[in-house]
Formats: sequence, structure tokens, C-alpha cells
Amino acid sequence: MKIMVIADEESKYLWNHFDKSKLDGADLIISCGDLDPRYLSFLVTLSAVPVLYVHGNHDGKYEQIPPEGCTCIEDEIYEYEGIRILGLGGSMRYTGGAHQYTEKEMQKRVRKLRWKLWRKKGFDILVTHAPAYQLNDGRDLPHQGFKVFRDLMEKYRPRFFLHGHVHMNYGRNQKRYDRYQDTHVINGFERYVFEFGEVSNERRKK
Repeated sequence: MKIMVIADEESKYLWNHFDKSKLDGADLIISCGDLDPRYLSFLVTLSAVPVLYVHGNHDGKYEQIPPEGCTCIEDEIYEYEGIRILGLGGSMRYTGGAHQYTEKEMQKRVRKLRWKLWRKKGFDILVTHAPAYQLNDGRDLPHQGFKVFRDLMEKYRPRFFLHGHVHMNYGRNQKRYDRYQDTHVINGFERYVFEFGEVSNERRKK
């Protein structure tokens, strides 16, 4: 399965000069936040594939202009074609605005998912807006990652961790790809396509 991950900056390649062939082969689109809701609606309308999303710290406008036809996976384990996708949007709290959390508040969100995590036997993809602590994050509070995301990867060993928030144009040291233990970490800034592969029976039994 080919998955397109998008975040933070609308792709001019897709939006300004759209051609359906540019999305050929994409089976699923996942937004890691901070994108114009009309951009998500545009993609789901013209691509004919599901568009899933979590909120970024600048997505307060989604309350007034929700992305039509798209699926919010905040605090859910959404299953698509056998792939379990956990969504936890938002960033570290720095102004008190919408979709901002302290570390303790994010930990509380994760604790509330215990039953869903047990029932689904974990998850295959973690989708967030902010990165994990000291894993491609920033040292300033607004761009600092969450420690609990590392805890989730250590415990459940998802195959992929998708995030945004840390723009690729912030500096030379910003990575598109990294790895943490068994998990492939992808920064979804603007757009990136990757191959998920089949979900093995062994992994599903864990």
C-alpha cells in the first residue's frame, strides 16, 4: 500500500497545478496537521482515496471550516485495510491556544486509549503533529516533542511514526527520515509518499 503523508505547507505541485495522475498509486492520504482544511477537501474530492487527519497547533479554523469528506482520527485507532492507525494531534503548549498540550496532558490522552489499544492489540502507524522528544524535534518549547510518543513506540513497536510541525526548511539538520528502534520515523512536511507493505500475521498477534 502506498501512503501519502502531508503536513504544514500545502504542496503547490498538487494544489496549484493539479493533475489526477499525480496521485496515481496512492491508496491513502494522511495529514499530520497545519494545513488549510480546503486543501484536504480538495484532495479527497479529486483523488477518490480516503484522507485522514489530526490537528496541528494552527488548526483552530477546522471548527468553522471542517475538511469535508475527510476523517479525523484524533484519539482513535482507525483501521484501514488491516492497518491500525493511531492519531494524536497537537503540539507542546506554549500559548494556551487550541490543540496545545503539556506533557502530562498528552500522557492523559494516551492513558484514555488503554482499552482501545488492548482491544486492537496495538497499532501499526502513529500519526501526530509534533515529533517525539529528542527525535527530530526542536529545543524551543513550541517545537519540542513529547516523551510519551517515545513510550508508545517502545511499548507497541509500530512500523511507522508520521509527524509534522518541524519544517524541512528550518535548517540543514532537519531530517525527512529517521529510525527509532523498530519504527521508521517520517517527517511529513509538504508531501512524502512511502510504501507500507503487508501487515504480517506475526505482528498482528502481538
